[in-house]
Amino acid sequence: MSLVTDSQLETPRLHLRLMQASDVDDLLYIFGDPKVMASFGVATFNREQMERWAQRNLDHQNQHGYGLFSVILKSEELLIGDCGLEHMEVDGVQATELGYDFRSDYWNQGFATEAASAVRDYAFKVLQLPQLISLIRVGNMASKRVAEKIGMQCTVEITRNGVPYWKFAMEGPTNLQA
Repeated sequence: MSLVTDSQLETPRLHLRLMQASDVDDLLYIFGDPKVMASFGVATFNREQMERWAQRNLDHQNQHGYGLFSVILKSEELLIGDCGLEHMEVDGVQATELGYDFRSDYWNQGFATEAASAVRDYAFKVLQLPQLISLIRVGNMASKRVAEKIGMQCTVEITRNGVPYWKFAMEGPTNLQA
């Protein structure tokens, strides 16, 4: 169960707040990790790339009223990931993607599922979005498991920019459980 207050979410172990420009250093710890970036099939980010990525999300927040949350582990008061929503076009159709990225030293502890469940509930209950998708690079089994755990189903395999992805989707607000 998550609690929503002023675009912030709380779960038993996590605090999710809208991303801020000051999060760049903590985010660089994630996106500068070769283990994390292997799931994207790209090289690690440098500081300039991280600043551009963060600014793109801040611009998205300003334009759409939602974006990625910085995920803070309450017990350590440490930013361990991001999880949130991005409005995009997929195969000519407007969609909202639920995405998540976490520090590799915090993998396999249920944090991604906990954060994604909270964001899913926020998307359906607060924003009242009709559907969510997740685009997961083919072969990324950990992200696939998170999508399945929050109730998404793989609907099709697509190719974007020459890269194959599984497209997971779920309609809201039926059967919300984590």
